Amino acid sequence: MSRPSWDEYFLQIATLVSSRSTCLRRKVGAVIVKDKQILTTGYNGVPRGLAHCGEVGCLREKMGIPSGKNQELCRGLHAEQNAIIQGALHGISIQNGFMYCTEQPCVTCAKMIINAGIVKIIYLNSYPDELARELLKEAKIEEIHYAQKNRKEN
Repeated sequence: MSRPSWDEYFLQIATLVSSRSTCLRRKVGAVIVKDKQILTTGYNGVPRGLAHCGEVGCLREKMGIPSGKNQELCRGLHAEQNAIIQGALHGISIQNGFMYCTEQPCVTCAKMIINAGIVKIIYLNSYPDELARELLKEAKIEEIHYAQKNRKEN
């Protein structure tokens, strides 16, 4: 019987979580894990109770803003932010946890990850944010691009 590795398992769950995203541009999922137990999940979308982008349109699209720029001009939160917020909302300590993401975190999420005490990030897809990588490296947070890791091993 073939079983996925723990990394594959949690990345598959992050991918499933991303299917709940209400973003019109990019579907992203995140899972925070400690001791091989899921603590929280998050996907990108608008704050609770607000109209989804599918209902009101994407402000960033309307303004022609490219990916990775002017993130503050978005109705939504990132998956990583929502996963961290879920821990705070429900009183779950995520300190020393691992974060599994469908995308590499942006600089805003990287700063939140650092302050939340996450110690390792495993992600599927690269995101062009050099400052995020620099901050995570300086904070000594291990960052693993899962697809690259597997290509090297095979």
